[in-house]
Amino acid sequence: MSRWIGHWGNLCSLLLISIMLILIGFIIFKGLPTLELKLFFGDTEPLAAMMGQKPVWEGIWPACVGTLTVVLCAVSLAALPGIASGIWLASAPEKWAQKVFSLAVDILAGIPSILMGLFGFSLILVLRASLFPQANVSLLLAAFCLALLILPYIACATQNALSSLPKQLTVTGAALGMTQWQVTYRLLLPQASPGIMSGLMLAIGRAAEDTAVIMLTGAVANAGLPGGFLQRFEALPFTIFYFSAQYQSQQELNMAFGAALVLLILTSIIFTLLAALVRRRNRNILGSAKSLIKEKMC
Repeated sequence: MSRWIGHWGNLCSLLLISIMLILIGFIIFKGLPTLELKLFFGDTEPLAAMMGQKPVWEGIWPACVGTLTVVLCAVSLAALPGIASGIWLASAPEKWAQKVFSLAVDILAGIPSILMGLFGFSLILVLRASLFPQANVSLLLAAFCLALLILPYIACATQNALSSLPKQLTVTGAALGMTQWQVTYRLLLPQASPGIMSGLMLAIGRAAEDTAVIMLTGAVANAGLPGGFLQRFEALPFTIFYFSAQYQSQQELNMAFGAALVLLILTSIIFTLLAALVRRRNRNILGSAKSLIKEKMC
C-alpha cells in the first residue's frame, strides 16, 4: 500500500512539474521572438527613454520600471512587520492574544486580491470625503495594498521556519548567557533564513503578478515612467491584461506575450539577487554567532 502511495505521489509531482514546464515553454515560445528593443521602447530612442527625456508610447519600458518600483515598495513595507509578526507568533506563549493574532493573519492570507483592491479604492473614497479631498489612486496606495496582501506570507513563513528549529538552540544560547534578543538574532534567524527566504520569494512573486489590486489602486495604460509615489503608473501585469483582452492586431497580442516573458525574467532576476544577498548575510551572521559563542565560553 505504501508503495502505491509513493508511486502516486511521484506521479502527481511529475504531472505538476510537466504542466509548469509546458506553461513556461509556451510563454518562451511565444515571447522570445518579440524580445527586441522595439518591444521595450517602441520608436523612442532607448537612452532617451531610460533617462525619462522622451515618453514611450508603444513599449513596455515604463511598465517594467513601474513593476519593479511597486514590488520593491510593497516588499519594503511588508518585510519588517511580517518578519516581526512571525517572530512574535513563534516565541509568544499560548495566550488569547497570540491565538487572535494568528487567526487574523490566517484570515488576511485568505482574502482575495480583488477585495484588497476594493479596500484600497474604498480607502481613497473615505479620504476624499474626510481628510484629503485631493486623494487619488497612486503608486503608494498600490504598494500599501500589495504589502497587506503579502504580509501574511512573510509572517507565516517566518513562524514556520522558527518553530521547526530544535529547542536546543534556545537552551544553548540561554546557557551561554545570551539574552533573548541575542538568541533570536544571532542563532535562530540565521538557521531559519532559508524558510524566511522562501516566504520573501513567495511574497515577491505574489506582488509582481497581481493584477486586481493594482488595477483598482493606480495602474493605468500609457502613464509613462513613475513620476512619484502619489502618481499613477504602468505595470507589467496590467499591460499583459490590457493587451491580451483588448488587442486590435497580432502585434499587440505579441506584445502581451513579450511582456509576460519579461515579467518572468524580471522576477527570476529578483529571486536570484535576493538569494545571493541572503546567503552572503547568513555567512556574516553565522561567523559573528560563532565568535560570540566562543567569547561566552571563554
